[in-house]
Amino acid sequence: MTGTARSMTALKYLQAYPAQLQDQVRQLIAEGRLGEYLSQRYPGRHDVQSDKALYAFALDLKQEYLRNAPAIDKVLFDNRLDLTHRALGLHTTVSRVQGGKLKAKKEIRIASLFKEAAPDFLKMIVVHELAHFKESDHNKAFYKLCEHMLPGYHQVEFDLRVYLTWRDLQ
Repeated sequence: MTGTARSMTALKYLQAYPAQLQDQVRQLIAEGRLGEYLSQRYPGRHDVQSDKALYAFALDLKQEYLRNAPAIDKVLFDNRLDLTHRALGLHTTVSRVQGGKLKAKKEIRIASLFKEAAPDFLKMIVVHELAHFKESDHNKAFYKLCEHMLPGYHQVEFDLRVYLTWRDLQ
């Protein structure tokens, strides 16, 4: 495929990946098989549908892998997070003064589109945001921690980007 033909199907979520991988995705799109690929690899949907269930899900992961990390004060699905802001999830620290003391509250917000996603995609985004509690930058230590919490993290992240591409085509 030439550079011109390649750019005809711009894959905005996959731009950082090698051209060969992008071409494989383009091939699946051209054959109308991208949705089939995703449903075979990631069948079913999770049942985490409320903020309360999402909090429990994130807390379980934190307890298993990050016991010494700061407590999570809030975890919720956020309708305002969307792909136009390139944010699928956010981790924030909200600082407030209470009685002369500075209190920091840790929050995780997950884009609402993950209510309809495969369980692995939800886990990947929660793992990603939890990892930021220990590692603020996207460095080797950060991705090593993500891989520890979710073996195969990099493949799931790639497939999540393929899923976002597929959603845009719908």
